[in-house]
Amino acid sequence: MNFNSEIDSTTTLREGRFFGFPDPVNDVAARTVAAGVVIEVIALLITRNRLIFIPLCYGFAVRLMAGPKISPLGLFATRVAAPRLANHLKLVPGKPKRFAQGIGVVFSFSAAALALLLHDFTPAAILLGMLGFAASLEAIFGFCLGCKAFAILFRLGMVHYDDCPSCVVE
Repeated sequence: MNFNSEIDSTTTLREGRFFGFPDPVNDVAARTVAAGVVIEVIALLITRNRLIFIPLCYGFAVRLMAGPKISPLGLFATRVAAPRLANHLKLVPGKPKRFAQGIGVVFSFSAAALALLLHDFTPAAILLGMLGFAASLEAIFGFCLGCKAFAILFRLGMVHYDDCPSCVVE
């Protein structure tokens, strides 16, 4: 059993419930998931095949609710891809990553709604471009825009230390 699956298992057991987000999170696995999101977004932008919204939206929704436990992309990242990468384990607080998944839910579902309701794909493409840009920053540079937004909310007092004791805000 690799360390990543141990993190997922112990977090699930510790929380005592199926729906919960791991804390800490393997940042390398999170970056791998972001790379998968970039691929999905590029496929959507190139093909405009609205069926690709299904795995994109489903992935963000289930990762928000349950972490990688029922996300095919999350499972691939935590159990297959990340363990095979050099320096494959870098633990970071889970709450900011969960917040970032929530932002992904808003952008992916909004883009899907626009693509389905409008005859013009342009508004959906703009949202997908923004989502793809943010996911690219995470995948390539390890720069999580959602995590930075979470840190700003932390500094503004909208997120309290009790909500995320493991968060370190620089």
